[in-house]
Amino acid sequence: MKALRWISILIVAFVAAPMFIVVPMSFSHSQSFEFPPPGYWLGYYEAYFSDPRWTLPTLNSLLIGAGTALLTMVLVVPATFALTRARFKGRNALNLLLILPLTVPHIVVALGYYYYFGELGMVQSRLGVVLAHTCLSVPVAYLIVSATLKGFDRNLERAAQNLGASPLQAFFLVTFPVLRPGFLAAALFSFVHSFDEAVVSLFISGRDAATLPRQMFDSLRMQADPVISVVSTLILVVMILALTIPRLVRRARQAATAPRASQPSPVLGDRLENSC
Repeated sequence: MKALRWISILIVAFVAAPMFIVVPMSFSHSQSFEFPPPGYWLGYYEAYFSDPRWTLPTLNSLLIGAGTALLTMVLVVPATFALTRARFKGRNALNLLLILPLTVPHIVVALGYYYYFGELGMVQSRLGVVLAHTCLSVPVAYLIVSATLKGFDRNLERAAQNLGASPLQAFFLVTFPVLRPGFLAAALFSFVHSFDEAVVSLFISGRDAATLPRQMFDSLRMQADPVISVVSTLILVVMILALTIPRLVRRARQAATAPRASQPSPVLGDRLENSC
């Protein structure tokens, strides 16, 4: 067990080691990437929040990621219910078709979307990037939702319908609350997948709908702007907060309810005092 623990620590250290280099460089006043930093300041953070070349791609990535997550869930949820519960001819072929984008290199997908969306006039538009990212996010969301749906007990829906609920009411009152964690996980993975995608964005987004990964790639290729380390640090902080805050809230709720559950009732306390 100790050997496995040390191996786990070494793996985590290996994965997290670049962050111990990127984070200090985000506070460096060097004109390029230099480690260790010759000095520290907050100038590059100010440059990131005040420069439209960075704020606009960040806003584009947030909007495109949100649109991708929404459109992905609208497409994936009905398709998952149909492919998981129904039995029809061609079901296996459709199942394979949904997973197929995972097997195709992104550079090939990007070329196909570039020529296809170019004929439709959707290159260099947010809508084109959302559609392209949705096609790439559908397989991931489908795997998550299908795994969640396969573990769902359909007797809960049948019981709700026996009590007078319509199929739609049974879905929103029974099915959706039970499967909500799986839906949220699928939407979150779709958002992250879109926010982090760079290859397709390089071909489709263009200058007007540039995403943050595209801007980072262009900046690194042109001049190695140290603002890239600021972006990486901010993304790391957001990820840590997203993982930490729910746990802290859960522990705070448990700590608030634990004393109430451990305190004896007044009647039981009186009985204990009388018995003594």
